[in-house]
Amino acid sequence: MGDNTHTAGSRHTRNRLSRAARKTFVSLRNRNFRLFFIGQLISNTGNWLTNVALTLLILKLTGSGLAVGAVAACQYGPILFLSAWAGAIADRSDKRRLLLLTQTLEMAQSVGLAILAFLPQPPLAGLYGLAIVGGIVLAFDNPLRRSFVTEMVPREDIPNAVVLNSTIINASRIAGPALAGLLVVTLGYGWCFAIDAATYLAVLYCIRIMRPQDLRRPPLKAKSKGEIREGLRYVRSMPLLWTSFVMLAAIGTLAYNFNVTLPLFVTGSLHGTVGTFTVLYSVFSAGAVVSALVVAHRELVRMRHILMGAVALGLTMLLLAAVPGTGTALPAAFLAGMASIVYMTATTAIVQVEAKPEMHGRLLALQTVLVGGTGLIGGPVSGYLADAFGGRAPLVLGGIVCLASAAFGYGATRRYAKKVGA
Repeated sequence: MGDNTHTAGSRHTRNRLSRAARKTFVSLRNRNFRLFFIGQLISNTGNWLTNVALTLLILKLTGSGLAVGAVAACQYGPILFLSAWAGAIADRSDKRRLLLLTQTLEMAQSVGLAILAFLPQPPLAGLYGLAIVGGIVLAFDNPLRRSFVTEMVPREDIPNAVVLNSTIINASRIAGPALAGLLVVTLGYGWCFAIDAATYLAVLYCIRIMRPQDLRRPPLKAKSKGEIREGLRYVRSMPLLWTSFVMLAAIGTLAYNFNVTLPLFVTGSLHGTVGTFTVLYSVFSAGAVVSALVVAHRELVRMRHILMGAVALGLTMLLLAAVPGTGTALPAAFLAGMASIVYMTATTAIVQVEAKPEMHGRLLALQTVLVGGTGLIGGPVSGYLADAFGGRAPLVLGGIVCLASAAFGYGATRRYAKKVGA
């Protein structure tokens, strides 16, 4: 009797786990999205090889936090000026075809960085120049990739697909930085960029073998005047969207610069090495992956989740800034990674859930401006603060900004709810 009860209990547990896994990964039942998921997972791991290696190479060549912030400005500055236009192009284009082009150009940029990094004295001007080129391509690629997600799955799978797409990015941030740290101290910086270039072959192959007839494309619209202004008017007409966009502008500029703040925090305040930084960054990313899977299972993609994520991100950044050493920094970084993905995933998903499909490209491009484009300001600001006041200062500022943004969002949401109730 006891054995039968135990067997039934085990079977029940396995069934529950199986149902949970199916719900968490439900959007992978769509073939095109499975191919996209596989290709992006490989390619994004390579991207983080480049991001981390370039940051560490600039830090090695200059020893300056401001210089590290400047390369972030080069990488993300073009997004500030081009993404809104790129989003309008995405809304009226065949996204699959354009992705083949942008991914090929990104592969060429990585090849260029590898060539420079293999030189005995890599030229700073060349590294900054290629960072700008990468930023220009990314400005077009980002809204294409993000809005393409909604074409690969039916409407009921969109929230899950959005979250799993975010999971790809964060899963790659575990392996990418760790591999970058290993390659930097063994084979050198050039191999990080070369391997990144090779990973694009996977994503290009996966995009090429997709079934175009299975895509759920909205009707392509002709080019018209005022497309960007139309997107801005649409955001203003929806209080939930403009509230989340205002919050993202502040958090994206002064808090979400981890590619600048974490290496300066580790090497400056914790007196760690390249290896210490890559381990910390991988732990941060592991927290993001765990959180992304929870979000995917529970579909935490509403305004209240944006507010909860902003509060959690603010508190965990302040906690991380206060840790005395590497041992305590690791669990704090894990928690910060978890909070960061709750906030960012909910912020991204609310557009793809609440907005009209024909507006997705433009609105996601505007979000990209607020996250990446603000690196033009936030990157150098974070670098300067680290140089002037120590590596903890940018984390403290970011934590305060997150909490203040959450307070603003809560107040704006309550005002909107009262108007609707009235």
